[in-house]
Amino acid sequence: MKRFSSLRGAWNTTAALLILVFLLFPVYWMLNTALQPETSITATEWFPTSVSLSNFDAAIGSQGKSLLTSLIVALGAVVVCLALAAPAAYGLAQFGLRGGRSIVFTTLITQMVPGIVIANALYSAYAELGLVNSYLGLILADASLGLPFSIVLLRAFMVSVPGEVIEAALVDGANRFTAFVRIVLPMSRNALITAGLFTFLFAWSDFMFALTLNTTDDVKPITLGIYQFVGAHVSDWGAVMATAVLSAVPAAVLLVLAQKYIAAGISGGSIK
Repeated sequence: MKRFSSLRGAWNTTAALLILVFLLFPVYWMLNTALQPETSITATEWFPTSVSLSNFDAAIGSQGKSLLTSLIVALGAVVVCLALAAPAAYGLAQFGLRGGRSIVFTTLITQMVPGIVIANALYSAYAELGLVNSYLGLILADASLGLPFSIVLLRAFMVSVPGEVIEAALVDGANRFTAFVRIVLPMSRNALITAGLFTFLFAWSDFMFALTLNTTDDVKPITLGIYQFVGAHVSDWGAVMATAVLSAVPAAVLLVLAQKYIAAGISGGSIK
């Protein structure tokens, strides 16, 4: 029996490793191609025998501004999204509004609307407001990508905040806003980090709004930059892959740094 269990454990481990290798192979191939100088799609070796950073120099030189633009837009979208989602979620969770569940359901339904429909509608409105080809316009559009998810997620966390804690703060002289800022938000820290992380990823990977709401290169996120870069350097796959690696680094770093907060308990912020 023990031998059967050992064989089964070894088989499961082997299968898991094979699946992991299969999933990570595109990442390895992207990095491998980026490290090989003057690489064509048919001449890429399985292992980089001569490592070179020339592709990264070319990527930074041509796409450095796009990376900075994406960073500004994504961080701005996180700020706008959380500033709107946190009060909305608090109201739905604690004020007992009529039709609160219907509002939450409708919020979820909005995520099913095709992005191209929203982008076309936004372009008409942005043209009248003068927000086309602007950082603010792209920040507001990308914030809308994470807003429904953030409201639903934060509401689920804020529902579990004990009402006695809020009432105690009100008895001590705090108003609703003070209780929200000093009590509810710290207790929902992990939910806020999770919502902010996903909003950042939504904004960082957005291509539809970047393509539709920009007609010049004044505000060009990295997704649009890679799209144009591939068309101009289709024969230089090393530089293209280097650009892809650089664009994946911020998201990967954030995922690694935020995972402990996502896994932490909801009441961690209330202990202090």
